[in-house]
Amino acid sequence: MTTPRRPARALALIATVLAVATPAALADEIPLAPGHRLVDSYEGAPATARPVPGEAPPQHPYLAPNGRSGMHADGAGSGTHPYSGPLGRDPEVTSEKIAALGGECATVTFDAAGRLLTVCGTFSGFLLKLLDPRTLDTLAEYRLPQRSSTVEAVTRLDFEKIFKDTSGGAYFYLDHRDRVVLADSRGHILRIAHSQGADGRWSFTVEDDWDLTPLVPHDCVSWTNLFPSGVCDPVTSVMPDWDGRVWWVTRLGRVGTVDPATGALRSVRLDGEEIQNSFSVAEDGVSLVSDHALYSFRADADGTPRIRWRQTYDRGTGTKPGSVNQGSGTTPDLFGTREKYVAITDNADDRMHVLVYRRGADVPESQRLVCRVPVFRPGASTTDNSLISWGDSLVVENNYGYENPTTLTFGRSVVGGATRIDVRPDGSGCDTVWESPVRSPSTVPKLSTANGLLYFYEKEPNALGIDAWYLTAVDFRTGQRVFKRLTGTGVAYDNNWAPITIGPDGAAYIGVFNGIVAVRDRA
Repeated sequence: MTTPRRPARALALIATVLAVATPAALADEIPLAPGHRLVDSYEGAPATARPVPGEAPPQHPYLAPNGRSGMHADGAGSGTHPYSGPLGRDPEVTSEKIAALGGECATVTFDAAGRLLTVCGTFSGFLLKLLDPRTLDTLAEYRLPQRSSTVEAVTRLDFEKIFKDTSGGAYFYLDHRDRVVLADSRGHILRIAHSQGADGRWSFTVEDDWDLTPLVPHDCVSWTNLFPSGVCDPVTSVMPDWDGRVWWVTRLGRVGTVDPATGALRSVRLDGEEIQNSFSVAEDGVSLVSDHALYSFRADADGTPRIRWRQTYDRGTGTKPGSVNQGSGTTPDLFGTREKYVAITDNADDRMHVLVYRRGADVPESQRLVCRVPVFRPGASTTDNSLISWGDSLVVENNYGYENPTTLTFGRSVVGGATRIDVRPDGSGCDTVWESPVRSPSTVPKLSTANGLLYFYEKEPNALGIDAWYLTAVDFRTGQRVFKRLTGTGVAYDNNWAPITIGPDGAAYIGVFNGIVAVRDRA
């Protein structure tokens, strides 16, 4: 345990990005690969908004309002947005190319005025960006340090290092004061504000910088340290608890907290376990999943993480194509109308299962499991994305077969599939409501509770070898496709594990390999 000195305000202000003294950068469209004129640009018909009844997860006191605070939309990890996304009424597509190679903008959040705050990955380092929601012009930019996985990929010609690395700021959150909170590749947690100057230009300012390296080993590959002899343990994700502590997890199983008022650090280690996903928080605690078990945590008075309960699951015998590691690929979902549940998936060899547990600390071990539902076809079943949860319903997509942007070139696709599962009203088990053939290789799908549509990012096989990517809307009630809109063609439009995010302006934003795409109704 250690209590580092909190950085002086003057030193923090030095971190204000220098590049913001230049005017806003105009968006450069992502180019289309050959073949875009040979595929349908739109299929289906416009939808009529049918709001989904039910209550949203409780609003987290230290996060931005539900729907605009992080990759999974809220503290509970529901994957739902209170805004109506595109209904398919003559939808238009715009994009911003962030870099010639790479540039994917994964997590997208929105400040109170609807501006986008996103972290985009390039080979030279991650970029925190403030974007105009309509034009996607860059209003401000803050450069984050390069990840060690990028250096390894280049020097060892192993680009899987990049595609299976979830650290460096990919998971971040927007707090209740519209500040970005993220863990960078140095092992520091940064709290970053944005503001507009008297000249109209926007800038980022680092308000707090908490150094985790006293507790987290950080002998990582860099251009000046190509052959480190020590341990490198990247920070995977950060989230606040209901008391305002900032929780963090690392790839090698460290779970810790920062007290924002004092900078005090506390941590514990899950020996022999790996954490590659984010985690979820509710008033009753923190839920996270390692490659061995599901955990419920609370913090002691001094901030030390304390395990409330632990539940192992079937982790299978290896890593499947479509998974980052040998374990569950999901961030836990905290949900339930009558009881408090938590849901994940396992990594069983033949067929993956959706697992629902009662999450109370006093639940007898024999009564914790509510259901274990097999999904998708034998031998081709996995997901590395969070479930969608609303009321007592869950939706899961199949990512089996997707590895990286080269996997689906030349018109190839995945086996696909999405399934809705509902917990029975009496909690006696779960039932499959529908199964959809939608082929969504790797996106984090979302539900608009305002219009009743699920949004997936779809790619179907093409005999001509055209790699065409679509935003696809599926009816939450029936599982039927409603419409799909072409976003682009080629590897540049592969979303490579990035989420769909529904904005307050009604647009659907998708991080893609070369940047970000927006789809919105013209009508």
